[in-house]
Amino acid sequence: QVQLVESGGGLVQPGGSLRLSCAASGFTLDDYGIAWFRQAPEKGRERVSCITSNDDNTYYLDSVKGRFTISRDNAKNTVYLQMNGLKPEDTAVYYCAALLRRCPDLFEYNYWGQGTQVTVSS
Repeated sequence: QVQLVESGGGLVQPGGSLRLSCAASGFTLDDYGIAWFRQAPEKGRERVSCITSNDDNTYYLDSVKGRFTISRDNAKNTVYLQMNGLKPEDTAVYYCAALLRRCPDLFEYNYWGQGTQVTVSS
């Protein structure tokens, strides 16, 4: 079965950290660019970060630069998003998406995951 499965979300206090995982099954992530998106209540989805398929170029939303880090482990067929210095405005459902050879965007992707909830609150 072709799937992307996110995990690692949860409830954290401001300033805390989470590490999100995006695990692929049914295909190999090393052929794909992977992006993390998020959607907060009553807001549209925005691309948080992406990593390319082979040269590992990375891109970040301005508001998360210096706080979030995307990486991949091809041996584990998994992409990670390390989230440090979390802020309440980071609260959202986080999704990963894959696109063959390129970073996905909102209108160009092959696969989406089911999402994992991140809540940053005191």
